[in-house]
Amino acid sequence: MAHLLMLTPQVPYPPRQGTALRNWGLLRGLATQHQISLLSFFAPDQDPIAPAAITGIVERVVLIPQPTRTIQERLRDLLTNPRPDLTLRLKSAAFQTQLVDWLERFKFDWVQVEGLELAPYLETVWARPSPPRVIFDDHNCEYVLQKRAFVTDIQHPMRWIGAAYSFVQWRRLYRYERDICRRADLVVAVSGADARVLRVMDVQLAPLVVPNGIHVAEYAHFTQAESLQQPAFVFTGTMDFRPNVDGVLWFADHVWPSIREALPSASFYIVGRRPHARLDALRELPGIVITGGVLETRSYIRAAAVYVVPLWVGGGTRLKILEAAAMGKAIVSTTLGAEGFPQACEAMVLADDPVAFADACIRLSLDAVVREQQNEKAIAFASMYDWDVLLPTLLEKL
Repeated sequence: MAHLLMLTPQVPYPPRQGTALRNWGLLRGLATQHQISLLSFFAPDQDPIAPAAITGIVERVVLIPQPTRTIQERLRDLLTNPRPDLTLRLKSAAFQTQLVDWLERFKFDWVQVEGLELAPYLETVWARPSPPRVIFDDHNCEYVLQKRAFVTDIQHPMRWIGAAYSFVQWRRLYRYERDICRRADLVVAVSGADARVLRVMDVQLAPLVVPNGIHVAEYAHFTQAESLQQPAFVFTGTMDFRPNVDGVLWFADHVWPSIREALPSASFYIVGRRPHARLDALRELPGIVITGGVLETRSYIRAAAVYVVPLWVGGGTRLKILEAAAMGKAIVSTTLGAEGFPQACEAMVLADDPVAFADACIRLSLDAVVREQQNEKAIAFASMYDWDVLLPTLLEKL
């Protein structure tokens, strides 16, 4: 049995969105065979007291409030600090003090860091006389995400300031992410595609692929459904995350008008915490509902006629797809939205053209037979990404 210290950017329970879903699945699975200590930040909308679901499976846990940075501080760091902006987001003296205290008082075999934004704390780990081994779980190939944002924004003059930011961050992230991966004892990637991109940085890297997963039964057996205006098209995600914001704006601008013309009673539900101000204009469009944070996203997914993933920027694999698939939902996604899932073309409809995307949504909402066929394919797809299937490869390394 190994003693493992896990660092997470937010409390992983309740698992209501991508990062927390992955962290909770890993924490819950690793705790079945190893002793886990959890040091985590809690977000302003999270309880500062560790929930019983976590305290019941870990040896110790401390939660630290997420730090805040002003726009002025970010601008100063952008001009004076050579590190990527992402790696400065969670700079916290309290977190640092707690980490040092635990490293001095307890012997850990491994420190597992969940995401690049926590990687700066590895300098403290590596500074120990006999440091624990390090697992770096790279949730996204961050430099690729910024590179894609640059390529998208540079095509639109109104976004050139954002393009300049992404260009600088892309280069900084490439160097920083490569260095962290080189120094870690074990690098974990969320997909084969991400592993290949990481090897572009250094051909000597050999990432262990542990895909994003879910506990399928907890979705398949969930029956509570919201009362939604039908046919309901649903998207879930953290709504101040740029790929999600850009995606629903594209859907609303280029796809939704065709759906509403064919289906006048159709509704589009954007479900997720912290809706960005860029989404405010959508509140005036017929049939579009922005819910903000909800207690249970599964009830919205359960009520959906079609689950949509209209993403054009990002990396990794989308846990939102697995959630919808496990609940037997017909899914329409862009090709990039389903990136990282080799079986995506069999389990869902992929469409990158607005007309094709709208046609797929309309057809699935109207044809119950075709929709049921897609539902069955989605369930079979989700079963391959159950944590019971995915975790043994990581457990064998500890």
